[in-house]
Parts: sequence; C-alpha cells; structure tokens
Amino acid sequence: MAQVLDKPLGSKTRPSPAARTARRRAVLEWIAVHSLGVAAALFFVLPFVFVLLTSLMSDSQALSRDLVPHTWEWDNYKRVFDTPGFLTWWRNTLVYAGLGTVLTVASSLPVAYALAKFRFRGRNLSLMLVISMMMLPPQVIIIPMYLFWAKQLDLSGTLWPLIIPMAFGDAFSVFLLRQFLTTIPNEYLDAAKVDGCGELRTLLKVVVPMARPGLAAVALFQFFYAWNDYFGPQIYASENPGAWTLSYGLESFKGAHHTDWNLTMAATVLVMAPVILVFFFAQKAFVEGVTLTGVKG
Repeated sequence: MAQVLDKPLGSKTRPSPAARTARRRAVLEWIAVHSLGVAAALFFVLPFVFVLLTSLMSDSQALSRDLVPHTWEWDNYKRVFDTPGFLTWWRNTLVYAGLGTVLTVASSLPVAYALAKFRFRGRNLSLMLVISMMMLPPQVIIIPMYLFWAKQLDLSGTLWPLIIPMAFGDAFSVFLLRQFLTTIPNEYLDAAKVDGCGELRTLLKVVVPMARPGLAAVALFQFFYAWNDYFGPQIYASENPGAWTLSYGLESFKGAHHTDWNLTMAATVLVMAPVILVFFFAQKAFVEGVTLTGVKG
C-alpha cells in the first residue's frame, strides 16, 4: 500500500523494451504494406490520369513535356461529341451492351438453375460440355457463323448477329451462375415447393432474390464484354458505319485525328467513363458474386 501511495499521481507505467520493439515493428509493417498498396494503386491509376489530363490540353501542348494543362480545354469533349457518327456509335453500343446483357442473364439463369439443383441423367456431361464451350475461341467458328448470318439471313452490316445469340445463353455466364446457385441451401427450395410453388415460381420468387450478387457479377461481365467488344463489330458491322460501336468507331476516330492527340484522348475518356462508373457503383455486388462462386463446387 505504501509503495502505491509513493507513486506520483498521474504517472504511467512505461512499456517494456519488448513491447516498444513490437509496437515499432507493427508500425513499420503497416507502413510497408500500405506503401506497396499505394504504389500498386498509382501504377494502375496514373495511365488514366495521363489520358484525362491530355484530353484537356490544347493541340500544341498534347504529348509535350508538360504534365498539367496550361489552359483547361473542356471544349475538346464538345468537339468529340460533334464528330459525325459519334452519338450513333454511343447509341449502338448502349443497345448492344444493354440488350445483350439482359438476354444473356435471362437465358443463362434457367440453365444454371437446372445444372445446380436438378438431378438428371447426363447432368455432369452437360456441365462438361458447358466448360468445353468456354475453352472454344470464337475465331474458330467465325467463318461458318458469318456465312450463316450474312448469306442465309442477310444480317451483315448490323449488330443482330451479335445480339441474337445472347438469347440462347452464354457458357461462361451459365458456369458462373451455376457455381453461385450451388451455395443456396436446398431447404429454401424445398420449403417453397411445400407451399405449392412450381419450379418456375421457385426460381423467380426464391432463387432470383437470393442470387442477386451472382446475377450482378454475370451482368457486369457481359456488359463489359459487349461494351469493349471490337472483334464482333469489326466482322459483322464494318461495312455499315451506321452500325458501328464505340470500340470500333474509336479506331476510325483515331485515324481521322491521328495528330490531334487531345481529341483522341477525350474520345477515349468518353468510351471508358461509363464502364468505370458502372463498376464503381456496383463493385460491392460484383466482388461478392465472384467470391461466392468459389465457395462450393
């Protein structure tokens, strides 16, 4: 008791040398880990910053040693929008990406549900066929597909040869959804069937609400693919400028403005911006959907 009273009021016990060493090591580890994270973030962000700053420069300053615009040329974006055909490319891309995403999700979900929850002869073989289709490059079948759409159905010069097949499912989307649906307990489905729900109603009322992260991941994958697709529009729509998409039209824009790098960068920003915004607002559902697909095989 006397020893406690002898200590001055407000005094604190000093940490031991081992505790100070452990704390110093923890601080250094935190700095090292976050420094690597910041360096990695800068590695991915700096190219986008360079493109954005260049898009706001004048013709004479673009691709010079100056990294910051002397005058912020916001009019560059207006000049890009005033380019003949640019709004048409934008509209075609929205139709291709939006309609294609809806068709892919709507057609892939029932197939994935059957492969995940139904027990039938040949189910494993069907799954293997889906996986094998994922490994088949589109360039392998492009010639017979082009002859079918262009010669038999006379749809060359349009985006319909790219949109219509999405109404019949996509191998990657089916596989991704199937992996996610296996994580949904069968007890929920059995309870719905006891209440009198058929398979279709069970799918719409029980499975779809529980599979929203997986559906969001599939939708984003398909939207990004269609928005950035260059190969498909080049094959089917190259002969008709009215059916060009942004990815293919950007190549034509670059050829027409090969010396105006500020305008080329402004057009590039306008092409990338929707994809970045969509991913920014939907990244939580996207990451959750992709993560949960590997929980259960």
